[in-house]
Amino acid sequence: MAKPAPYLRIQREQPELMEAYERFASLAHEAGPLSDRERRLVKLALAFASGSEGATHSHARQALEAGIGEADLRHVAFLAATTLGFPAMMKALSWIGDVTDDA
Repeated sequence: MAKPAPYLRIQREQPELMEAYERFASLAHEAGPLSDRERRLVKLALAFASGSEGATHSHARQALEAGIGEADLRHVAFLAATTLGFPAMMKALSWIGDVTDDA
């Protein structure tokens, strides 16, 4: 998976910091009983719940690369409607569409 330019820049400028961050992320990913599929869908939901377009793009790409289908990503967005509201659901669907070419 290609990382965005700002991420690569920090990786070049602060390699020790990014190594620590990536190690922490890996440990957090493996810290509990959720399956890889479940973790990826939760991360996607957290990304759009936090209002982060970049993180939503990243986690949608990662989920697709892990074999999770577009319908599954869209279902996560649909589930957001009753918690985050209809506009947030539509924004999430739009951001997922940016990655799936379904914008």
